[in-house]
Amino acid sequence: MEFTTSKKKLLQLLSDGRCHSGRELAHTLGISRGAIWKQVRSLCRLGLEIGAVSGKGYRLSSPVELLDRNRIETELGDSTRDLLHRLEIHDEIPSTNGHLVAGISGSTPSGTVCLAERQTAGKGRMGREWVSPLGRNIYLSVLWRFTAGPAALTGLSVATGVAVMRALVDAGITESGLKWPNDIVWQRRKVGGILVEVSGENYGPCAAVVGLGLNIHMPTDLGEAISQPWADIEQMGLPETPSRNRLVALVLNHLLPLLANYERTGLEPYLSEWTQWDCLSGEKVTLFSGLAAIRGTVRGITNDGMLLIENETDGIKPYASGEVTFRPGGG
Repeated sequence: MEFTTSKKKLLQLLSDGRCHSGRELAHTLGISRGAIWKQVRSLCRLGLEIGAVSGKGYRLSSPVELLDRNRIETELGDSTRDLLHRLEIHDEIPSTNGHLVAGISGSTPSGTVCLAERQTAGKGRMGREWVSPLGRNIYLSVLWRFTAGPAALTGLSVATGVAVMRALVDAGITESGLKWPNDIVWQRRKVGGILVEVSGENYGPCAAVVGLGLNIHMPTDLGEAISQPWADIEQMGLPETPSRNRLVALVLNHLLPLLANYERTGLEPYLSEWTQWDCLSGEKVTLFSGLAAIRGTVRGITNDGMLLIENETDGIKPYASGEVTFRPGGG
């Protein structure tokens, strides 16, 4: 869904974080001050923090950097531009992943990228809601088609984590890490998540939609709805929060080449970097897999991306899926 022209223009005017009087906004948009008030209320319901400053007007609690096609494309490398078929930017959408998954059975080509200012039904692993406030974070999905079947994509979410870490390092973010199978974390709190959805025949062809949610600024009140420890990039104490549009471009600069070559290379080229950023290795954890709860110490991952856990009962054993939690105090 795209916003009405007046709502989109109002959002653009307020995005600088400065005060704008109701009279000024009404004149610029050609609508009444009452209509401005209603539009402001509507934007607040979408997750923006807009205050009314007595005698001065309306003001966002902090500036918002809206998605900008030109700014993103300016930061893309030449090889990325060659791989990018289409860049969609939506004001509001149920789910960027869901939008591209719906296009798998049609003619949507490899290299189609979907971005959104806001998701109304964003999703993470295990069917969890992905909290997606307007204009604050990154909600990005890429569709890629492969000639082989899903088995050739083993470990893709692990490799995607490495691509995201490369992008974060390029942006000056060096203290985050990876938590198997597909989380980006900082101080044991989740900053981002990867969701890979694969569809196709067992022996090919198949298609994958690779989705990334990355928290840049999560309003505290909306963060209360998140069911696990979370963080955002603004909490990291960087000299300056990286540009949202530049971060999108940096992710694409690493992710699109990965997808274009993955059928040929597989996970192997990314294993050493995964180990570099692995925040679970050596940690005492509990892995919830189906009805089982496996306790032990993480010993890295296998060459095909399975988690290795060691305990007195099973020794070192690989696990293909599950939900990992740190054990408080290491006990």
